Amino acid sequence: MTYPVDLSRKPEVSPHFDEATNTITYIVKDPNSDHCAIVDSVLDIDYAAGRITYDAADALIAEIKERGLILDWIIETHVHADHLSAAPYLQEKLGGKIGVGEKIMVVQETFGKVFNEGTEFQRDGSQFDTLFKDGDTYMIGTMPAFAMFTPGHTPACMVHVIGDAAFVGDTLFMPDGGSARADFPGGDAGVLYDSIQKVLSLPDEMRLFMCHDYGPNGRDIQWETTVGDEKKHNIHVGEGKTREDFIKFRTERDATLGMPKLIIPSLQVNMRAGEVPTDHDGNPMLKVPINAI
Repeated sequence: MTYPVDLSRKPEVSPHFDEATNTITYIVKDPNSDHCAIVDSVLDIDYAAGRITYDAADALIAEIKERGLILDWIIETHVHADHLSAAPYLQEKLGGKIGVGEKIMVVQETFGKVFNEGTEFQRDGSQFDTLFKDGDTYMIGTMPAFAMFTPGHTPACMVHVIGDAAFVGDTLFMPDGGSARADFPGGDAGVLYDSIQKVLSLPDEMRLFMCHDYGPNGRDIQWETTVGDEKKHNIHVGEGKTREDFIKFRTERDATLGMPKLIIPSLQVNMRAGEVPTDHDGNPMLKVPINAI
């Protein structure tokens, strides 16, 4: 597929780092209008206490209101397993459409079974306003954007390219961080390698924005690099590392990793477009499946 890359468009990108989950959320503004998008928002949760709060989302709302911006899109690069999405809360306060990749239905089917969801849980992606297919385009004010299908970490991962900026979700980390795991249900190391190569086929000067950074070896948190830097320096896929080498490395490394501490609440909430599930009386309630993930 040929993607409509346009490096002449340079969106204004405002990062918000969430220390509790090492997630970076972005406000992405059209330079020629007051319209913007939010990519990969965070809802605060004290899991031990079962308490949800909105500090991270409120910071986004405050900035958008202070700058007089209009929110067009709330983008989810994938169904995150390490933080909860604040998409419905943001939409209620600011408007905008919630969008995710169309393969969300695969994720919903998989984890609908894991969490023993009843027939009332829709597995057709209808909780989201828009389901993106590979190559789909959309507008943020006057600025065109498009979605690239990049599975491997999950079956529904998408990279969103907005002018000269690409928001890669968990497909890639900073060059010294490498790549994300591929051992969740529906993940595949070989498919992830292929998706990374698709991202690295974008122009070298394309800016890349990470969804997570963990400051490897004690360095300061970073979230922006370029395609060229990733091609040269990424410790997992740079300098021509082969698909076979990547699969071997990724499989062996993933076998040593524990589950993300928020995977249980995150999956239940994020496969519902950020809505917290409820019990039969309408009370917010999460399940903990035993020996199922």
